[in-house]
Amino acid sequence: MMFSATRAALALGLVFASGLATAQTKTPGVTATEIKIGQTMAYSGPVSAYGILGKTDEAYFRAVNAKGGINGRKIVFLSKDDAYQPPKAIENVRALVESDEVALIFGVLGTPINMAIRPYLNSKKVPQIFISAGSSAFNDPQNFPWTMGWQPNLRSEANFYASDILKRLPNARIGVLYQNDDFGKDMLNGLREGLGANAEKMIVNTQSFQPSDPTIDSQLVLIKNAGADVLMLFTYARQAAQAIVKMNELSWKPETYLHLGSASIGATFKPAGLERSKGIVTAAFMKDPTDPKWADDPDVKEFLNFVKTYMPGADVNDWLIAAAYSQSQTVEQVLKQAGADLSRENIMKQAANLKNFRFSLMLPGGAINTSPTDFRVVNYMKLQRFNGQTWELAE
Repeated sequence: MMFSATRAALALGLVFASGLATAQTKTPGVTATEIKIGQTMAYSGPVSAYGILGKTDEAYFRAVNAKGGINGRKIVFLSKDDAYQPPKAIENVRALVESDEVALIFGVLGTPINMAIRPYLNSKKVPQIFISAGSSAFNDPQNFPWTMGWQPNLRSEANFYASDILKRLPNARIGVLYQNDDFGKDMLNGLREGLGANAEKMIVNTQSFQPSDPTIDSQLVLIKNAGADVLMLFTYARQAAQAIVKMNELSWKPETYLHLGSASIGATFKPAGLERSKGIVTAAFMKDPTDPKWADDPDVKEFLNFVKTYMPGADVNDWLIAAAYSQSQTVEQVLKQAGADLSRENIMKQAANLKNFRFSLMLPGGAINTSPTDFRVVNYMKLQRFNGQTWELAE
């Protein structure tokens, strides 16, 4: 009798301890009915055109919720304005983690912003995934195992352009306009790396700017006067549009390569002028939903219906909408793979275990494969040129 009572007491104690452990290890932001996702975004400030990323994410999660959520849980999406200011972004992220208790941080814009919040999120072991920044520094699972990019990294993108220049324009005189931060410097270093021994001879002028600078006119004049016949625009949308306008004023038409994150018809080319933007090239990894060649593509039709339903009035020419839609689709896949185990550890594990995953707008031939030792998400790129209305893929 005493043995039975003792065993029963022990069993009860183990049940209590097990329940306590479960309570202690419960993931913040996850309940039986919802998953909280946090984001800090530039809805105001010098790169506010990119606020459409967060607006698209919010619309996408509304669409997901309308279909019943993910594995029965609805998404609660909290996105705060940082005006593209790292101190404000840090403040936002701390509030999202400590007060709002989100399960993960998703889709944050900008290399300097993500660099600023990365130490805190890794110290707290909070996933910082599928960010809208391409620095190669975000593929560092050994030192920052909680941070993962999404788009082709900046160094790889610049290598890609360098390879094309060496192939098509071996005698090019290259001028570079770059943002004076980790983003711009990473692209400049990637270009030099890709050009190899030819870099010193081929790059004739480099000019930097601060994101808050009112114009980049003087930098463009200096690059033109250096005799550049190829221009690299390692900029965001506002400065890219300014550069296109200034080139037109200067009657200067170099072969122009534009950072893929700024290659938006809506955010860059329309403000600059579609005709002025004709001929610009960039890297592509997604279908252009406005290109007639994809008119009968079921995935493009689904995307266009999404925009019409959940973002009425939005400009489908804006590449950023398609990009955010695809990023959101990727995080949805991760949460589906996580199943019932929505611990932060398993969310990160699943992000690093995507196998032959294709978001619906991915170009044919591409696929996503991640691993615990390689956090690169999108690697596949093709060259495309703007024809004044839409993009044309190079053969």
